[in-house]
Amino acid sequence: MTNSTTITLLLPEIILIGAATLLCLWGAFRPLRAAAIVLALAALVSAAIVMWVQDDNLNLFSAAAPTASATGPLVVDLFGHLAGWGILAVGLVLVLMMARPQQDGQLAEQLASLLFMLAGLMIVATANELILLFVGLELVSIPTYVMLYVGRHDSRGQEAASKYFFLSILSSAVLLYGFSFLYGAAGSTRLDKIAVAVSLGGLGASAISFGSVLVPIAILLMFAGLAFRLTVVPFHFYAADVYQGTSNANAGLLSTIPKIAGLAAISRILLASLPGWETLGWKVVLVVSVLTMTLGNILALWQNNLRRLLAYSSIAHAGYLLIGLAVALAVRTTQVGTAAGGFLSNSAALNGLGAAIFYLAVYMFATLGAFAALIYLSHGDRQVDTLDDIGGLNRTHPVVALIIAVFMFSLAGIPPLAGFWGKFSLLYGALTLDEFSAQGDIWLRPWFVGLAVVAVLNAAIAAAYYLRVIGAMYFRSPEKQSSSAIRGLGPALAMAICVALTLGIGFLPGRFIDGAVRAAQSIGQPAAQQAVVHPMPIGPSSALPIIANSHPR
Repeated sequence: MTNSTTITLLLPEIILIGAATLLCLWGAFRPLRAAAIVLALAALVSAAIVMWVQDDNLNLFSAAAPTASATGPLVVDLFGHLAGWGILAVGLVLVLMMARPQQDGQLAEQLASLLFMLAGLMIVATANELILLFVGLELVSIPTYVMLYVGRHDSRGQEAASKYFFLSILSSAVLLYGFSFLYGAAGSTRLDKIAVAVSLGGLGASAISFGSVLVPIAILLMFAGLAFRLTVVPFHFYAADVYQGTSNANAGLLSTIPKIAGLAAISRILLASLPGWETLGWKVVLVVSVLTMTLGNILALWQNNLRRLLAYSSIAHAGYLLIGLAVALAVRTTQVGTAAGGFLSNSAALNGLGAAIFYLAVYMFATLGAFAALIYLSHGDRQVDTLDDIGGLNRTHPVVALIIAVFMFSLAGIPPLAGFWGKFSLLYGALTLDEFSAQGDIWLRPWFVGLAVVAVLNAAIAAAYYLRVIGAMYFRSPEKQSSSAIRGLGPALAMAICVALTLGIGFLPGRFIDGAVRAAQSIGQPAAQQAVVHPMPIGPSSALPIIANSHPR
């Protein structure tokens, strides 16, 4: 049940929602520009201060092993709080990207929608209850419709908003349908209680057959509903048209925020609440990963529109991201995953979710930086859309050209940039997985070695279209003279933050990888600790929920 502790833990989200509400009300009576930016930044800073105090009180970032505890509908662990810091960082970059001198009168509504989305993301990352998880996802989706509609006022912008709206509604319905099956199998909407019930095979006298029928249906439906947010095959088809039809700022938002929501929700549901069904999970995720990265990279080769190219790049990177999720699920079926009394070692955590978290971080800031650069280069209502628009950029804006090249090289995985370490961590996990599952009847290594080979081949394909972008900037002649319009401090600061993180993580990856690993190890502890009380699992696997604990270094 909800208590005062729950309200205290939700203070950062309450601050963001309060500021968003104020922006909506204030902006309805007068157009806001600088004041809206200041209020949004103040809300982010206030939420960060509250989170800093909470982290200090909870001692989540100490050298000791991070513990997890449930308070009402929330779970308190390092994963949720680290995700909160990443969400605030992404929010800061997006607010700066919107701070342009040529903004229209609907800036307040756009910033309010962004703050609502950030609050929804933070709720998703800490939700311990299906209803709250769904509310958080909808708090991300509904403001996205507003952002897409007001971000661009021509027919293409309206078409992009309509496509995203109807398909997002469909994905939410599929996800909610999956939740209903999970509730039917477990008899509860609490994730920790679901883990206990699923580990026992279900409820009632027909527990074995009941759970074995409803749980796999729930897994497939929930994965399908969340796959839309990750833009993975076959739920990717909207991305290219929507990205091309919207603004550069909205395209940057779509390439990052839904992916955070998707990974956080999948981690909470598949990795923490469905013990014994990891074998089905990794098989589905592995196949989807191969299809997604391959299709995204191949289709990106023929693109001339930059937003469309980065849309297919986003699809391909979702495929890479699923490598970490597949490994995380497979690790829990291996003998290594149940060694040492059921605790995952540091290397095992890196083999899966930790690598996925780290990869998502390095992908987000490289992609946001690229879109920030495109916003900086735009002037008036004219956006930078195609490769021709950045032709000869090295001659007109050499610093911006160099920064974009850094982002492209990072997305391609060129050392020593952050993207290289992201891909390395994913491939390391796939190549070091144990040979057999815990039952000894599934050969894991050939599947994941093949997955790693496919990922390497796709990285080589991806390098071709990233190099096309760099080639256009350095080896073409500029078709038009550079505009003397004021570019705006906001997009420039956003670029600077993103390139600093891309270079900093690239040269000093250890601390960031360690943080991602410890966050991955903290997820699912409450459910596991309660499930251990009932050592009689029933279902497709005899493995109890694995406690993802960390060890001091």
